Amino acid sequence: MRILIVEDEESLAIRIQKILQSEKYTADIALDGDEGLEQALVEPYDLVILDVMLPGVSGFDILKALRDEGITVPVLMLTAKTRVEDKVTGLDLGADDYLTKPFAVPELLARVRSLLRRMSDARSTVINVSNLQIDTATRQVKKEGKDINLTSKEFAILEFLLYNQNHVVSRMSIAEHIWGDNLDLFTMTNFVDVHIKNLRKKIGDDRELIKTIRGVGYMLKDDQ
Repeated sequence: MRILIVEDEESLAIRIQKILQSEKYTADIALDGDEGLEQALVEPYDLVILDVMLPGVSGFDILKALRDEGITVPVLMLTAKTRVEDKVTGLDLGADDYLTKPFAVPELLARVRSLLRRMSDARSTVINVSNLQIDTATRQVKKEGKDINLTSKEFAILEFLLYNQNHVVSRMSIAEHIWGDNLDLFTMTNFVDVHIKNLRKKIGDDRELIKTIRGVGYMLKDDQ
């Protein structure tokens, strides 16, 4: 998988590059908006990690240019801003996800895996794992042919775990992905654990598809 990092803070760009390379991804760097736009338009990438504030062309302008050209490469926006308006702007322009700086390495990798997995599964929206059938387009879940009714939060958690299958996902990572700006650090752990408990009950998790990694978080793992 080939990833483009568009980030003007060179030390951060190199750090992200090394993190991705340690996970066996190929990662290129662009240190300003003009270079980033040129590379993203010309070179084939599987994912673009795009900072919002860039010298020259902004991250928002790069994103708009890509979508105007019909380039559907997944885009993960990096931003130091916490205003909801900035995140909404990015998502409205066609960003697939966003990550607020500073961020933890596991969180970055979880988002990268999620977007790359989503891209690879895009041609077929139906994913089978263990005895579950999950349609990411219709948001329907079936177990051995029978419908399972999940809340929007329960489905979002299941989908996030699915896209990070066989990797441990921290409670913080789940909470930030699902609740975003509405995240309350004091109640986050309890919220995640309660939703996981309800999700397990609904899918009849007798095979322990969703495993608890004590002190860390959860992992969706199909041992079959």
